[in-house]
Amino acid sequence: MDDQDRTRLIDAVRELAPELGRRAAEIEAARELPADLLDRLRAAGCFRMFVPRSHGGYGADPRTGLAVLEALARADGSTGWTVMIGAETPHLLAMLPRDRFDELYAQGPDVVVAGGFAPQGRAEPSDGGFRVTGRWGFASGSRHADWIFGNCVLTEDGQPLPGPDGQPAQVRSMLLRVDQVRVEDTWHSLGLRGTGSHDVVIDSVHCPAGRSFDIFSGPPCVPGPGFVAPLSQFVLHLGAVAVGIAQGALDDMVALLDAGRQRLYARQSLADSPAFRVQLGRADLYVRAARTLLRSLADDLLGAAEAGDPAAVDALRPVISASLPWVTEAATAAVDACYRSAGGGAARDSSPIQRRFRDIHTFGQHAAAAEGWLGNNGAHLLGRPVELAY
Repeated sequence: MDDQDRTRLIDAVRELAPELGRRAAEIEAARELPADLLDRLRAAGCFRMFVPRSHGGYGADPRTGLAVLEALARADGSTGWTVMIGAETPHLLAMLPRDRFDELYAQGPDVVVAGGFAPQGRAEPSDGGFRVTGRWGFASGSRHADWIFGNCVLTEDGQPLPGPDGQPAQVRSMLLRVDQVRVEDTWHSLGLRGTGSHDVVIDSVHCPAGRSFDIFSGPPCVPGPGFVAPLSQFVLHLGAVAVGIAQGALDDMVALLDAGRQRLYARQSLADSPAFRVQLGRADLYVRAARTLLRSLADDLLGAAEAGDPAAVDALRPVISASLPWVTEAATAAVDACYRSAGGGAARDSSPIQRRFRDIHTFGQHAAAAEGWLGNNGAHLLGRPVELAY
């Protein structure tokens, strides 16, 4: 990544952050990012940061990407999440044939894709492509996306096509224009309310074979270390959002203490309480440790990719997949400490700490943050087969 681009991107995000924080309640009420903020995020380069320079993007390195996503989530969790989804677009589109990738970026680098990873649709071979039907939940940013994808079970005569050697049914993702998809207003949630994670519905729509791809193991059509192991990179991006939410809660807590916060019936201010200082100190270290782990793994993954060492990349997959539940636990512990200490006022909708609390607990329900992923690292350490890993 060019140093000037890195500076331009990071400075633009820092400039936007205070406004994102001030407008967090507005973002929640709208249940999506307002159009003017989306325009400013595009202008800042947030949605093109991972797009290769050959296609008008910044070609951001992993560390820069993590820093940007954390800074946005620190200002507002929903904004960090929404940008994360949109910024990962080139990693998905790179699984298409190269001519399709070039075509999609021909009009500019700020292309945004939304959709669903879970195979909640069916795709039947038809006329050089597939006839697609399905409903996908949690399609974050679907209202402002340029394209929608849905992962599908491949079928023939309505029956799932088995994978090779008795493996589960074959799955493949289908990329469709937004005018071929219906977005249903379903996003009413505990937290991350501003992400617009509605359902998307496709009713018997034709998708050309050239706009289908294997989301889990498709080879990238774009060269470069930034497109190696995209799903592992997505896990690290998620972790950066969790760390940003937790750091934001710590910021909010310190701001509350600066205002002289004192709990009812307490003999001293919260800032002067030795017991609280222990909790706050521990929470800060949780966040620092989580951030350091993500950066270390990002460096390891980039090093293995740059060295062209597939074995080293594969060895990192179970460790990276296990990192997210651990990072989520650490971030949640930090936010919970802030919420408990903030007293009754934190229960009000007007409290930014309450929003952080709701955001991180909603985040923790994501499938990639499930505790079971920790078992991958345990199996890897024991030399046992890893049955499920990004």
